[in-house]
Amino acid sequence: MGGVNPAGRTSGHQAFRRTVLDALPDDDQARTLLGLAAMMRLADCQADGAWHDAEGRPLDAAGVVEQTRQQVLDHTLIRRIEDPRFNEEGLPANRKASLALDTPLTFRIRRRQLPNDLPPTWQVRELDRQSLEVTVPSGTMEVMLPETRPAQVRAAGQLPTGFEPSRLYRSVHHPRGLSMTVFAASDCLGDSGLEWDELRDRLDPDEVAVYAGNSIGQLDDEGWGGLLKSFVSGKRATSKQMPLGYGQMPADFINAYVLGSVGGTGAALGACASFLYNLRLGVDDIRAGRRRVVLVGTADAPITPEVIEGFRSMGALADDDGLKALDALELLTDPDYQRACRPFARNCGFTMGESSQFIMLMDDALALETGAEILGSVPGVFVNADGWKRSISAPGIGNYISLAKAAALVRDMLGETALRERTFLHAHGTSTPKNRITESHVFDQVARAHGIAAWPVVAVKAFVGHSQGSAAGDQLTSALGSFAYGLLPGIFTLDAVADDVHAERLKLFREPLPFVADAAFINAKGFGGNNATGVVLSPAVTERLMVKRHGETAVAAWQTRREATRQAAAAYHQAADLGRFEVRYRFGEGVLEGPELEVGRDAIRIPGYAREVSLAVDNPFGRLDEGEA
Repeated sequence: MGGVNPAGRTSGHQAFRRTVLDALPDDDQARTLLGLAAMMRLADCQADGAWHDAEGRPLDAAGVVEQTRQQVLDHTLIRRIEDPRFNEEGLPANRKASLALDTPLTFRIRRRQLPNDLPPTWQVRELDRQSLEVTVPSGTMEVMLPETRPAQVRAAGQLPTGFEPSRLYRSVHHPRGLSMTVFAASDCLGDSGLEWDELRDRLDPDEVAVYAGNSIGQLDDEGWGGLLKSFVSGKRATSKQMPLGYGQMPADFINAYVLGSVGGTGAALGACASFLYNLRLGVDDIRAGRRRVVLVGTADAPITPEVIEGFRSMGALADDDGLKALDALELLTDPDYQRACRPFARNCGFTMGESSQFIMLMDDALALETGAEILGSVPGVFVNADGWKRSISAPGIGNYISLAKAAALVRDMLGETALRERTFLHAHGTSTPKNRITESHVFDQVARAHGIAAWPVVAVKAFVGHSQGSAAGDQLTSALGSFAYGLLPGIFTLDAVADDVHAERLKLFREPLPFVADAAFINAKGFGGNNATGVVLSPAVTERLMVKRHGETAVAAWQTRREATRQAAAAYHQAADLGRFEVRYRFGEGVLEGPELEVGRDAIRIPGYAREVSLAVDNPFGRLDEGEA
């Protein structure tokens, strides 16, 4: 797995450790804080292993942790938005106005700044080759007056302060979401401990796939955001904004610049369930035997004035007025913003977040063959729509079906006792009043059906906010951390469970909870009726299933091969904890356009790929004889 969100780097469980920090042993706490300090450029480790602070003063590792601890805590997770436009500077805007001119208005303007089409009553006189004088007659003149408006939403889950993925490779006007994609996919490859080129050489190139996207495209100025406002802002659209804004562009970037893949590709967009939609595509491909390795992920960077205003106008976000009303405050401080997201408590709306998360799926036979590290397994992802509804954004009934199917699968695979006692829920948990009622009712009904008395509920958005299409990626990678550390993150903003939450059969808690799990349910309730629930099994359970399927000898041989993989992954994690990231971005390398291929009846050979592409296709439709065709 790999990626980045407001809690930090995904590989090596760094981001997970940030969400359970106080429950970790001292050494793990120090490692987490030191790694985040390096990531945030608060400290630097030299080639000789010596640490220096941001001013270049020498410190040992313990000194770095002590000096930067509070800064790391204050500038990760949800916090006051650090973009100055959301604070004193104000959000740039224009206001329509009608000017009543009692006398003619005369002004000078550069020739290239004058619009092509002018009102017929305007008079233009040339002053020189560059300048013109314009006279507007008395009367009414329609204008747009520039202004700044105070932000009404000032909290978001932002990447750790100081970490800019675009600085880690040759990024040229890439939207933030795509820079996060390149980092996240590279982090995933590093975390795997496998050399990608060697892994690719084992496979038919068509046995690889990438399913990655986001929920709303790239809407910052480098993508569709800048394109859509280029005319009204007086700026020129660039040749990059249109193509780079597409929602499937994360997959396209990975194929073209990270993996060099010619296999399957695509993106399934399903609002907040987008990660799980893409995960289902990968799982289905592997189960059907179409692919052997699939990179699945999402990347969302929606913290822009326009996107936030869009959700605020829907009444979906926790704005400043709502937060003040919740706690009877006249002024919000930084700690108040850090508590903006309150799943299953008294709340007033969700908090925007940004994140990119990727996981590498592999069929079990290939995992054994390569000695891959197994962090868990995904036996199924269930997706259901809401049916008839009034408001397109209102919750409906589809999530009852998706979670009930997921629970039935775990019961069938692991048994009733495991389902009741050794599973937990990773809730969508957005922190809206509607969500706390409706999602808890879904949980309650499924718990009753299976006799579950106290189902533990994790709501990681309390830490990282709602990253839209990447939300379930945040949840899944957090669940993998829970398997590794035996801890469930608490809902630290849960002062008290809201009265309307169906909590009788749920276990809702504030502090990290020690818990040994066999499986987790990754739940998503998305705008428009996009419901999905994924099942992820623990590595211990996965290994037991593999023994039953492949035998003890094969699994023992895999464990031996895994040692080299673990050493390579550990070396990557150690370098990343020092702020030395290995971003894989291969622009313009090995470009092929067609004439270089060897196209045969049964295979295509591609220069640079060890194995040819087989053209043997599955035909379930029957065959006509030559005379019948």
